[in-house]
Formats: sequence, C-alpha cells, structure tokens
Amino acid sequence: MTTPRPLADLSADEARRIALRAQGFLGAPDRRSGVRGVLRHLGAIQLDTISVLARSHELVPYARLGAVGRRAVEDAYWQDTHSFEYWSHAACILPIEEWPHFAFRRRSYRNRPHWNHDLPVGVYDQVIKQLRSEGPLTATELGGAKKTNDWWDWSGSKVAVERALMYGEVVCVERRGWKRLYDLAERAVPGDLLHDELDDTECLRRLVGLAGRSLGVGTRADIADYHRLKGEQVDAVIAESGLVPVSVEGWAKPAWADPAALQTPPRGRHRTTLLSPFDSLIWERARTERIFGFTHRLEAYVPKQKRVHGYFAMPVLAGGRLVGRVDPAREGRTLVAKQVTLDGPKAVPAVAQALAEAATWVDCTDARVERVDAPELREPLAQELARLLG
Repeated sequence: MTTPRPLADLSADEARRIALRAQGFLGAPDRRSGVRGVLRHLGAIQLDTISVLARSHELVPYARLGAVGRRAVEDAYWQDTHSFEYWSHAACILPIEEWPHFAFRRRSYRNRPHWNHDLPVGVYDQVIKQLRSEGPLTATELGGAKKTNDWWDWSGSKVAVERALMYGEVVCVERRGWKRLYDLAERAVPGDLLHDELDDTECLRRLVGLAGRSLGVGTRADIADYHRLKGEQVDAVIAESGLVPVSVEGWAKPAWADPAALQTPPRGRHRTTLLSPFDSLIWERARTERIFGFTHRLEAYVPKQKRVHGYFAMPVLAGGRLVGRVDPAREGRTLVAKQVTLDGPKAVPAVAQALAEAATWVDCTDARVERVDAPELREPLAQELARLLG
C-alpha cells in the first residue's frame, strides 16, 4: 500500500491529548448519555473473567464517568437490547447498531472448516429448538456447560450454543454473574438490524472508521488491533474510511486520524483514575508505550514469584499521564493497595485520589497500603489516602 502524504503534522504531545480526548479522558464527561454513551463512543468494551475491585466492563465506564452505580452499569448494557456480545478486540460488549457491521465475521465463522470442539450430531438443532421454546437460557439450563471440571472440556450443548453465537443465530443478551444468557437473534436483535446484507468491504470500512474515531489518531497496527482486523483488511478500506493521513513526532510508522479530532485543540479537565488493564486506552501495549512511555503487562497469568507489579496491577491516569500503578484487593470494606509503583513523590496525591475514589465506589470505608516500590513514599501515600477517606 502506498502511504499518502500526511495532511497534518502532530507533535507527540498533541497526539497524546487527541487520544485522551477520543477515549473520554480529557474534557467534561458526557454524563447525560451515561454508560450507553461511553459504549457508543468507544465502540467496544472488553469483557474479562478477572474481578478484583470490579469486572473490567464495569471499570471502563467508571474510569470515565466516576462513581456510576454498578447495577446501573449492567442495566445500561443489557436492558432494552442496547448491546450485544461478540468477538471484536476480544470478547466485547458492542453497541447493538453495529450488529450489521459484524456480518463479515459471522460469515467467516460459518465458513470455518475446523473448530476446537467436535459437535455431536443433532445437538445444534436441539439447542436452537430449546431456546425457541424456553429461552433465554444459560448453558447450564441448556444441559450443562462442561463435561468435566476442566475449563475447556465443553459439553455438546455448550459447543452448539457457542457455535450458534459465532454464526449469529444466537445472541448473548445478558451476563448473569459470569454466565452468558443466550437467546435467539431473531428475538433479541431489532428487525431493522437483523441482517447480513452488508458485504465485507462495507463492514470493514465502517469498523476501520469507528476504530480511528475511538482512538483519535493511530497507526495501521493500532487501528487493526481495535477490532482485531488484519492489516490487509485495513489497507483495503482505509482510504474510504473517512480517516486522514497524518505524521506524528517520534512515531516510526505513518498514522491516520479522525478529521474531527484535528479541528479543535484538545483542552479541558483531565480525569484522575485507576484503569483496567483491558481499558481501550491502554489495551494495545505497543501503543501505550509509544504514547505514554509506559510499559505495562498483565501479570495475572505470570507465576507469583515472577510478578513485578502484581496480579492485577492497574495503571493510574492523572494529568493526561500514567503516573504509577496499583495492585488492589478488598478485605471486607477495606481497599488494600497490595503493591504500588509511583512515578516519584509528585505522584502521591494523584494515586491517593484515584484510590480514594475507587474505594468509595466499591463501598469501602477504609484503605491500607502494603508495599510501595519507594518505601519512603508508603507513609505519605497512606496518610493522604486516610485524609481523603476520613
């Protein structure tokens, strides 16, 4: 692909601020549209099984809006068929209006010759019949999710309903605890959206444009990663996506930007908050290093003795920078900062503020700081946190 001439030259600081604004961290939060507005604005909110303070899909709107009620978060996603769950960046909650634009992926799954699980004869039709007569249902209610206690040892009904989800015949309409609640797409998706009429090019053009707007500015790899597209898929449609080519100081690769993001300088109040490692601001690690000079890795699956920052270390955003990270836990109504990394003494007030707000959100009335990478900062951090919670 021939790279077109950049229409704008951005400094590294301008690119960082454009990215922050596009992700909802710079400027006044849109409280009127609430959680649903955050979902539409981001285009995808990643799900994950890990729950420390809260699950990641709860942490994402919290990080932008503040202490929105956790029940209100779930209701905003699932009530009135506002969203659906599907494979995007990973397993993600997606705005329901984007259902037609994932037709390319549904077609790909239907044409897939090999699967990780065998599907017993007749089970698929039986699952669809059961959902039609009894749904919505969980995998357990459909006959059991697993054959043994092994996580990946699925039952026939679980294989069938997950395959139906991939095909688009079934939709996850809610998460109960962490169980998917399945229903037929014909009941769950509004009639005007329930179609696969868009060709692959139209789907990809839409998703590339959405990714560029959600990122503000990004490289080809950044844009492809947002909905896990292939680089060549991005190349095929980016010229017609509405994004414009730009160059960014210090970025080795060409970039593309949302033209609306270039029209006005990013200004306004910065959010101070803990970030889920699965937040779309930082989920692509190479981009996070490029924009913030901050290296972050999820260590939940790293052996305990080899962890550097902790099981679920959450970066701390303040003043448009990543100023530290906290590995949190809860003991009753006490928030525990098991391990804290600070970008110097100046980060203490911001990290304390982020911890205090998070503690209040999850109904903790106390907090305890255990370890800090700079031991001399442990007591100042603990004192400031106690003052804020006092």
